[in-house]
Amino acid sequence: MTAFSIHPDSPWLAPLAGYSDLPFRLLSKRHGCGVCCSEMVSVKGLAFKNAGTRRLLATCPEDDPMVLQLFGAEPDYFGPVMEKLVSMGYRNFDLNSGCPVRKVLKSGSGVKLMEDPDLLVRLASIMVEKAAEHPDGGRVGVKFRLGFNKGEDVYIELGKRLEDAGVDWLTLHPRYGRQMFAGKADWPKLALLKEAVSIPVIASGDLFTAEDGVRCVEETGVDTVMFARGALYDPSIFARYVALRQGTEPDPFDGAHLAEIVREHIRLTKEFEGDGRSFRKIRSIIPRYAKGLKGIRALRGSLLACETWEDLEAAAAVISELEPAEGLTRAPDVDDICQ
Repeated sequence: MTAFSIHPDSPWLAPLAGYSDLPFRLLSKRHGCGVCCSEMVSVKGLAFKNAGTRRLLATCPEDDPMVLQLFGAEPDYFGPVMEKLVSMGYRNFDLNSGCPVRKVLKSGSGVKLMEDPDLLVRLASIMVEKAAEHPDGGRVGVKFRLGFNKGEDVYIELGKRLEDAGVDWLTLHPRYGRQMFAGKADWPKLALLKEAVSIPVIASGDLFTAEDGVRCVEETGVDTVMFARGALYDPSIFARYVALRQGTEPDPFDGAHLAEIVREHIRLTKEFEGDGRSFRKIRSIIPRYAKGLKGIRALRGSLLACETWEDLEAAAAVISELEPAEGLTRAPDVDDICQ
């Protein structure tokens, strides 16, 4: 099992509900991602052995190091679930304290935890205690926001408490819970958190391009960046970011480049999942890659007509022939994901 260090030249993939499954994590790793987070997994679902929840645990050696993100609000479930996960070999964990989606908030989870800092710290402490039982030593991070309500900045004090509880890193999305993804991420507050704690700080929020990531590190001094929506648009954003950091020229971002990424994603999905559900899922995702290219409507129609994996590869191959349209450097509008 591979240990990891958190540094600016090792960008992360965010935990994206519905997107950062095993095939997408492997795709991201092959294109320069240092550490990938899983989709968020319900602690309560794991406690009651929900079949859909267990599907989210899929991993493989190439996925290592992977960070398994958990969400929940009931301490009684966290200890037994963490013990089980550690016994299964999982080593790196993250507590979701930033998701603003309504169905998560209704359970008291996600960013709703920021209204009860004592509970949040208690949950993180349980995770730290149980992760330490891994033979190689477990690691735990917490992903959170500035606070739940606008203007209620609790992130500095909370960050200090989490450090004292033994948390290994913090990921800050500098918006408030009630903002969802509206407005602009307040990057200067990343710098304030970095100054306030001694553990690594990872930046999240408004990192749509590789250039955004480089600028964020330079302006805030964070330890690295976590790409979310930018990665959904271009999974090679990680390699582009590293190239810019190292002063080299990134690969051209054109139809041919995207077509190869799509082919790779299709093949990984077929290899590691390969069922009807995954087929329908990747078929719906492909048009997002082509956003900003001319002819996307025709592409979407041809994909919907596909019935086999071979049909899917053939239909997606036309992306290489599509020409750029206005807005090619813009990230997709995906505000319904939890990150």
